[in-house]
Amino acid sequence: MSDLLKILQETADPDSSKLAKILDLGEEDVERQLRELKESGVLLGWVPLLHPSKSSSNAVNALIEVKISPEREGGFDRLAHRISKFDEVEACHLMSGAYDLMVIVQGENLHAVASFVSERLSTIEGVLSTATHFLLRSYKEHGHLLSVEGEMNEKPPVSA
Repeated sequence: MSDLLKILQETADPDSSKLAKILDLGEEDVERQLRELKESGVLLGWVPLLHPSKSSSNAVNALIEVKISPEREGGFDRLAHRISKFDEVEACHLMSGAYDLMVIVQGENLHAVASFVSERLSTIEGVLSTATHFLLRSYKEHGHLLSVEGEMNEKPPVSA
């Protein structure tokens, strides 16, 4: 099944007939493996990779460093799960180093992200501090280069 997982991560194409040809397996066998991966919780879903500057979305993405106070029984888990449940949160990771959580947030504009951080995230009991970094331009996403060197010479927008 590790070969199937590797191909899925590279192509993200759920077409079992294509996967069967690549893996030199029967289509039924690939469908069974996919079903087992879904049932076991290994395979969570399919996410398309969109080029940020070529899609029609004007959404703003930000990386937020969050320092939190660990709890006696649960460590960082309870607060991390609580923060992860916000609709604005795309990803939340426990980190080593200068801060505890790296939270990736998406909002309609800079103001929406700033409001989320100041009104909802930073007011949670146990959140000690936050530092917000707005994403200006992406060069590589999920192993895919998004631009060729020298292709984008204009300055990225600072406000939205």
